[in-house]
Amino acid sequence: MLSVIINFFNMRREARNSLFSLSRGYQKNIDNLEYEVIAVDNGSSQPLSEAEVSAWGPQFKYRFFATQSPSPVQAINEACRHAQGDRLMVMLDGAHILSPGILSLTDRAFALFASPFVATVAMHLGPNVQNISVAEGYNQDVEDRLLEQSQWRSNGYRLFTIADAFPDDSYGWFGCLLESNCFAMGKQAFFDLGGFDQRFQSPGGGLVNLDFFANAVSREELSYVVLLGEASFHQVHGGIATNAPVHEHPFGKFRDEFVRIRGRELRRVLRRPFFLGKVSHEAERATLMSAASGLEFWQKQGREAD
Repeated sequence: MLSVIINFFNMRREARNSLFSLSRGYQKNIDNLEYEVIAVDNGSSQPLSEAEVSAWGPQFKYRFFATQSPSPVQAINEACRHAQGDRLMVMLDGAHILSPGILSLTDRAFALFASPFVATVAMHLGPNVQNISVAEGYNQDVEDRLLEQSQWRSNGYRLFTIADAFPDDSYGWFGCLLESNCFAMGKQAFFDLGGFDQRFQSPGGGLVNLDFFANAVSREELSYVVLLGEASFHQVHGGIATNAPVHEHPFGKFRDEFVRIRGRELRRVLRRPFFLGKVSHEAERATLMSAASGLEFWQKQGREAD
């Protein structure tokens, strides 16, 4: 059984889209997949309701975590610990809408590999990285119109037509990911790595997702798998990092916390993944962007190694 853990904090608008993208009516080829979705509400002042969550199907469950901490790491670890499934899918930021092949391909990865670490790439909805788009007038109203015009609920791959940027210098599928906003692995493997480190107490968890990703990818006993042609799409919601103006981005504070905890700088792990999936025609442009920038990245690594 697969347990999907998705975290929210004051995201009632975004949750409607994100939870829909995990429903049986949207995800493809999952008729035989047994799964649950645990919607974690990390101390929201405007919390979701059980009715809002369970409306998407009997496998959707609501868990309010009473806390004053702006970090969701304890809430997610607790939800993972009590999940029914022996396989976990973790979404630290619930503002992400999934493309429709992620659950079926994740299930396929568990069939192909004894102990997979399955990662998805992320994209930002809108005309640019959202830190830039927001400064140029992009907001929830603009995004709602884009989403409606795309008719993504009938074909989730149309989300690629209204998303124009990978959020960092990971360069998508063919680059070298720094993190994944929707990853999956065995429950035992998650806790063998210690789960999310609860010392990360910055808003949104700071760099905890990058920290966990680097740890997982560095473990040779885990088969590193990237879902090709699939993505999670970040909705604008006033996020502490993704939607902050460039000059106010909290990365410096996040970095300082990381160094205090780890005693070193964050390091990108250079590891090429297995690919699983295919590219829809809607995702062709993003794939070409990734291929061009990813090739340049790996060539640079080769030159520096020489």
